[in-house]
Amino acid sequence: INAAGGVNGRPIELIYTDSKSDPKESAAVAQKYVSDKRIVATMGDFTSTACMAAQPIYDRAGLVQLSPTASHPKFAPGSIWSFGIIGTQAGEGPFMAHYAVKILGKKKIAVLYINNDWGIATKDYFVNAAKEMGAEILAIEAFFEADKDFTGVLTKLRGVKPEVIYIPSMYNEMALIAKQREKLGWLDVLIMGPGSLYSPKLLEIGGGSVDGLYTSAVFFPKDPRPEVQKFVKGFEEKYKSAPNMFAAIAFDGINLMAEVLRKAGTDRKAIRDELEKTKNFPGVTGKITFTERRDVLKDYRHLVIKNGEFVLYEEK
Repeated sequence: INAAGGVNGRPIELIYTDSKSDPKESAAVAQKYVSDKRIVATMGDFTSTACMAAQPIYDRAGLVQLSPTASHPKFAPGSIWSFGIIGTQAGEGPFMAHYAVKILGKKKIAVLYINNDWGIATKDYFVNAAKEMGAEILAIEAFFEADKDFTGVLTKLRGVKPEVIYIPSMYNEMALIAKQREKLGWLDVLIMGPGSLYSPKLLEIGGGSVDGLYTSAVFFPKDPRPEVQKFVKGFEEKYKSAPNMFAAIAFDGINLMAEVLRKAGTDRKAIRDELEKTKNFPGVTGKITFTERRDVLKDYRHLVIKNGEFVLYEEK
């Protein structure tokens, strides 16, 4: 953007702060940002929990909070200043339930979820949809972000004999869970989880233990669309690795923000009003149109890990 002359002749300057996905830190960052008059909009936080902790501060001050990655269904509707572009678990939960029950034909399910706002919502939308589709939920267990040893909970879940475990988590936790499941010799159960798992890091950390894992994606680097291929080529040239979904959705976020700034200028309220009008913005993760809740509806893809790489799942 800046190489092409910036926005209306002015370069975009990014100010970064690491909230560590900690709700207290994200609230402190929000206080800092709303009082800095140079900042005309924010992009973040990464997690729904951190976003929702900072939300009241952005709301009171009137500063846009555009999260590329918060998928909790209550995030965007929580403030007129909040926007989400990843889609929500209200859409992805039923999609993954359909994948498990209708496509893979698995009716006996156990759930192991991360105990935070996002994990609870992700678990609930999946479980409710799976039940409606005729599945039996045999057990539901939670873990915390700091947990590293999953042997006990996996042994407990193994005892109920599920055909599939659905695991709403981030890729680092999933890699640990998959390795420990393999160490226990529990190989006759499918593992699956939401699009938060779609990252090269899962393959790197999990190795062979994540082979056969089922997930979803709003972005897939082998998508033939020209805008996707242009992004993938540029990303690979610069970073020497393939972009994951988080890189793609952040790319869409900054391009959308630049487009809004071109039209609205730098007034905080004008930016909010222009962002809300977004219709069919062409992103690499699909077209972006905000609903009345200021979130978006996404098209998801069925993915599976085969021989150490993510591939599109093809129904037999």
